[in-house]
Amino acid sequence: MSTRKPLYGFLTAQGVSLVGTRVSMIALPWFVLTTTGSATETGLVAFAEMTPLVILKVLGGPIIDRLGARRVSIGCDVASLVAVSAIPALYAVGWLSFPVFLLLVALAGALRGPGDGAKTALVPHLVEQAAVPMERATGLSATVERTASMLGAAFAGGLVALIGPADALVVDAISFGLSALVLAWATRPLPSRSDAGRPVPGRPDASRPVPGPVVADDAVETPAGYLTQLREGWQFLRGDRVLIGIAVMVALTNLLDLAYASLLVPVWAKESGGGAGAIGLLFAVFSGASVCGALMAAAWGTRLPRFKTYLFAFLIGGAPRFVVLVHGSPLWAVLAVAVVAGVTGGFINPVLGAVIFERIPSALMGRVTSLSTAMCFALMPFGGLLGGVLVSTWGLTVALLACGAAYFAVTMLPALDPRWREMDRRPAVPAEPVEPGDPAAAGVPG
Repeated sequence: MSTRKPLYGFLTAQGVSLVGTRVSMIALPWFVLTTTGSATETGLVAFAEMTPLVILKVLGGPIIDRLGARRVSIGCDVASLVAVSAIPALYAVGWLSFPVFLLLVALAGALRGPGDGAKTALVPHLVEQAAVPMERATGLSATVERTASMLGAAFAGGLVALIGPADALVVDAISFGLSALVLAWATRPLPSRSDAGRPVPGRPDASRPVPGPVVADDAVETPAGYLTQLREGWQFLRGDRVLIGIAVMVALTNLLDLAYASLLVPVWAKESGGGAGAIGLLFAVFSGASVCGALMAAAWGTRLPRFKTYLFAFLIGGAPRFVVLVHGSPLWAVLAVAVVAGVTGGFINPVLGAVIFERIPSALMGRVTSLSTAMCFALMPFGGLLGGVLVSTWGLTVALLACGAAYFAVTMLPALDPRWREMDRRPAVPAEPVEPGDPAAAGVPG
């Protein structure tokens, strides 16, 4: 089996799953609005999905490390297929009350939490088997994510308009099944991974090797109880100043990004006269540019200094997005800033992802990545609320400047902390695998 087959299969499964997620993001609220007409109940649906998602991201880490990331990922996708398909099935026979609907949505969110966490925890193992630099893998993953998000949103909108939200949820359910099938096929058999002898980064006892080896399918055999494992994950995350700094920084930028996307941009479009068309064009241009940036990161990321790339990307692509909306800038100027922000922003996730994966031992991967991701998600539900309070209290201009200044401070403060320069420490890059029949294989000892 090609050593890169698991990685490429994972990326394919990720793309399929993300398209399905975009379908549900449009189909679920539209289903509620068209069947109940209630904005309040629509808001409850979003809360019912996000709350268990974040909670189970936190609590699912030890389960991922115990059972194995591959098993948890495939299992959650299969269970999600059942949960999501139950919504249109019960609706078709007239048995879908609103409480039952909320319960199924909450179940889908609860499954997505550990499912997404397990997929994240798989990445270092797949990269090791593919023998590619981490930045290339995280860059390809970011490209798939941004492309699937951009095309998936357009596909979802057309699908809901064509066949209705209930039938669109059938497509969402099918996507979970396809994701599970592709991942099961591409990652079986997946050799075991060992971190024995690799030092734990960012800890006072950095010379201590990580316990190993890790048994097949990335499951860890350990006598420790669930709460002990959860505490170990938190202690490791808290003890690594770079990892905890990244988690806090991303949580705050996600809060500001949600304020920007869910409220500040729509208010700007309304006040400027651009309307919904300007919103769609702005986000489409940004998404397209970010795909290009992620592709560049996959190709060239290993040649760039990580810390300087991080600072430059956020300096150019962060606060300027807010500031350009302030003084009635023409649409072409707003779009030009979006292009620059998208391209530079495409480098951020590959860089941060590579740093995160390299600093976490395999034995703790599920717990630490789940906790870190949950922290990153924790403030997102409050983004719209923050934007609404700022605009209603001080107006759009002050809200944009305040959020832009906060974005600049949050992303540039690491420049004052020398520990963040540890981002530039890279492990030895594995040799490129040689396929059978390649002329380069001649003379290579077996």
